[in-house]
Amino acid sequence: MAPILSIRDLRKSYEGGFEALKGVSLDIEEGEILALLGPNGAGKTTLISTICGITTPTSGSVTVGGHDIRSEFRAARQMIGLVPQEVALEPFEKVVNTVRFSRGLFGYGRDDARIEEILRKLSLWDKRDNAVKELSGGMKRRVLIAKALAHEPRVLFLDEPTAGVDVELRKDMWEVVAELKAAGVTIILTTHYIEEAEAIADRIGVISGGELLLVEEKTALMRRMGQKFIEVQLTEPIVEIPPGLARYDLELNGAGDVLVYRYDTHKRTGITALLNDVAEAGLVLRDVDTRQSSLEEIFVGLVAGEKT
Repeated sequence: MAPILSIRDLRKSYEGGFEALKGVSLDIEEGEILALLGPNGAGKTTLISTICGITTPTSGSVTVGGHDIRSEFRAARQMIGLVPQEVALEPFEKVVNTVRFSRGLFGYGRDDARIEEILRKLSLWDKRDNAVKELSGGMKRRVLIAKALAHEPRVLFLDEPTAGVDVELRKDMWEVVAELKAAGVTIILTTHYIEEAEAIADRIGVISGGELLLVEEKTALMRRMGQKFIEVQLTEPIVEIPPGLARYDLELNGAGDVLVYRYDTHKRTGITALLNDVAEAGLVLRDVDTRQSSLEEIFVGLVAGEKT
């Protein structure tokens, strides 16, 4: 089956020679959630704006459901829902009318049952007759999603959808995204919250300096690039690492009572030898703990490596 979204060698340059996108190529399958991570100015919003027809590409091609975004703009754009970063809503309009209007913009007739379904799914039905200005910031974000869903798109772009909302509401939004995925909607998410990508994405894309550094299935990425750590907690703090442990490249925490050892599970870990040598050095263990590097650590490492 052909991908729902196909991007080939997409480039965007501005006057003065600045390249916002440098040959981005990417296929996104129907029904998946792709999280696009990158620092400020990486090209995330430019990529979304170009796919949605807001920005004209310098070169390259994009198809949505087989429709080219330039030669078949209307057909392509009709398949896309966009939730922008900025909360740009008419403050004095009722919530329900705001969502109805968006449906009409795409040439769809009035469908009160569909609008009610969307508002209920987003916990907005009780607020349907409220003016937008009466809503909290988080509820306004939900209205943006409702607007984007009003014309029943197959691809939904969420550009920093939980920016500025509290942790509880962010998790509510994750549940909404999971429900949309279950309904067959393809979702492309940009976010600064790494835990958001870790919680809900199927694949992770990392973009920096207008270039796509990688796109990989989330668990495979964490397994391939993640390291494990063992923390050796001591009963008594030490001032420095004993010479007999120098070969392990250990780190000593600020309090001097925890030794941190990094290892790769695909190779011989050396943990048994380490613990034996710790005892030989006269150190007494209080506890031992292990953890795996997070997606955030992998992301920071990738972007830092790209800059060097």
